[in-house]
Amino acid sequence: MDSEITQKTSHEQGKNGLLIAGLIIAMLFAALDGTIVGTAMPRIVGELGGLSLMTWLTTAYMLTSTAVVPIAGKLADLLGRRAIYVTGLVVFMVGSALSGLSQTMEQLIIFRAIQGIGGGVMMPMAMIIIGDLFSGKERAKWQGIFGGLYGLSSILGPQVGGWIVDYMSWEWVFYINLPVGILATIFIALGLKKHKVSGPIYFDIPGMLTMIIGVVSLLLALTFGGKDYAWGSWQTLSLFALALVSLVSFVFIELRSKDPILPVRYFRNRAFVTLNGIGFFMAVGMFGAIMFVPLFMQGVVGVSATDSGTIMTPMMITMIITSIIGGQLVQKVGMKPQIYAGMIIMAIGFSLLMTMNLETTKLIATGYMMIIGLGIGLVMPLLTLGLQESFSKDELGVVTSSSQFFRQIGGTFGMTILGAVMNARTSDLLKSNLVPTLEKLPATAHDFVTNMESMISKDAQSVYSMLFNPDALSKIPKPILDSIVPIMKSSMVESLHSVFLWGLVFIVLGGMITFFLPKIKLSDESQSKKHEEDSIQVDPEPVK
Repeated sequence: MDSEITQKTSHEQGKNGLLIAGLIIAMLFAALDGTIVGTAMPRIVGELGGLSLMTWLTTAYMLTSTAVVPIAGKLADLLGRRAIYVTGLVVFMVGSALSGLSQTMEQLIIFRAIQGIGGGVMMPMAMIIIGDLFSGKERAKWQGIFGGLYGLSSILGPQVGGWIVDYMSWEWVFYINLPVGILATIFIALGLKKHKVSGPIYFDIPGMLTMIIGVVSLLLALTFGGKDYAWGSWQTLSLFALALVSLVSFVFIELRSKDPILPVRYFRNRAFVTLNGIGFFMAVGMFGAIMFVPLFMQGVVGVSATDSGTIMTPMMITMIITSIIGGQLVQKVGMKPQIYAGMIIMAIGFSLLMTMNLETTKLIATGYMMIIGLGIGLVMPLLTLGLQESFSKDELGVVTSSSQFFRQIGGTFGMTILGAVMNARTSDLLKSNLVPTLEKLPATAHDFVTNMESMISKDAQSVYSMLFNPDALSKIPKPILDSIVPIMKSSMVESLHSVFLWGLVFIVLGGMITFFLPKIKLSDESQSKKHEEDSIQVDPEPVK
């Protein structure tokens, strides 16, 4: 008898080891994909054309991946982890293969959207399965490790992408997903048990449709509002109106659904609201650092695009280290104190960013980013962990994917809000500081002055693009250059200070709502042991 138990345990451990290897491979290549594609974009545009459509390569992926995340979590609870994860992997690989075969930019955008559907399924699944496999205390460690691996992939992505573009062709940016994806699929399919369905399953189709329409409309409005279309334009207002109608309809549908895709009752759960609120505000604030610090380094300090990108690497490294350490630390200090500590450290980092000026060096900026990374690493893994510890196994897929979903929405919201802050502040500063100087230039510079004033009135941030382009600066006469560049740089510094201030505000808001987080105790048993079933098998009770 003891021998049979030992053999069974050994067999399960072997399958779990195979499964974890598959999860790591899948997470690595999914994380790599985002940064690799960004590196290859100039080459893609050079061969396929369609420069005006280039942003859609990212937007199409973001729209589909974000919209599908909560749906994937619910389907994983209904149909089992293996069916949904393997489907997501296959869809991602099909999208990758088709992307590599694209002959036009329009085709590539459509295939990137398909790839995004697969990516949106894959994103929450690793954390859901970790929630199945391990106890709360073990889960904290593993989620920190997986978070660290994700960060590492983001660092390696540009280097791998650059190597592929230089020595192969841009198509291989997508084709490389195929062998890696096949290996991950095999490991995961072997490691996960087939789901046993007990009783009828209800699919909340109306809820899925209204959620997708609402989320996509909101993301489109936030992405293109104030850039491609004015905030008051009929296009932007129509998208916001469609988002509002769809999301309100979604709430009413969920209240009456037999088995809702995102139960409204979750929003009466203090842990659910608080943890997702922290994740949302943290994601909004984080973009103040991630998006705008490289801008500061290139435009003010004058480093190259490559060097400005390396500033992000130390931040990711510190985030990786504290993600792993934090997974162990939370067992001693508790979840709430650790989240408080992480948010305070992030707030200190943002406060230091607001002190950067024309004399700031790359080393100083790197140090500030490392501080922010320390805070992010302490907080990020705990958001998912806290949700998993607050709900039953039958709800694990939905609540885990909700964490990813609200962070992605927060990131998009952050890009929009902080970008609008940057543009508004830039417009005011350039009108008050640069325009009077332009008007004093000699008549021979009339065309240059007219062009600059037009840029300031229509898209103030575009003026800063000159600071990133040595060729453009070289065409401007030196006396004019000497009179306007210091004003442009000082205006940019003040604009970025406003951005960092608003980023700090959102981080502080995230820290303040941590006060409402209930005490969450880490369990000693895995979710599977609690329910006396296989660690990967999910048998949700049918809703009658």
